[in-house]
Amino acid sequence: QVQPVESGGGLVQAGDSLRLSCAASGRTFSTLALGWFRQAPGKEREFVSGISRSGGGSGYADSVKGRFTISRDNAKNTVYLQMNSLRPEDTAVYYCATKVSAVYERHTYYTQPTTYDYWGQGTQVTVSS
Repeated sequence: QVQPVESGGGLVQAGDSLRLSCAASGRTFSTLALGWFRQAPGKEREFVSGISRSGGGSGYADSVKGRFTISRDNAKNTVYLQMNSLRPEDTAVYYCATKVSAVYERHTYYTQPTTYDYWGQGTQVTVSS
C-alpha cells in the first residue's frame, strides 16, 4: 500500500508561486507513476499534471501549461509541483495520486483519475486577486 501525503499549500496572491510536495511511502517509489489533480468547490476533480515512473514522460492540463512544472526525486520519495504565476482560478484542493507502473510503461503518464490507485488527503491552495 502507498500513502501519499501532500504539503505546501497556502494562501497567496495572484502572480505568486508555490511548490507542492507529495511524499509517498510504502512501496518502491521508482515504480510509481504520479499525478496531481485539483478540485474546486462545486467542480469535478480535474487533471493538473502527471509524470511517468522514469520521469521521462510528463504532461499538463492546458490551463496550467507553461506555469506549472512537475518533477520527482526518487531519493526522497517525493514528487513536486512548482506553480508559478498563480491565478485566482487555480484555487482548489490539490491532490497527489500514485499508480504502480510496469517497466514497459515507464515513460507513460496518466491523466484519468480512475487510473490511479492511491490518493492523498489534499492540500488547499487559495489564490487571491
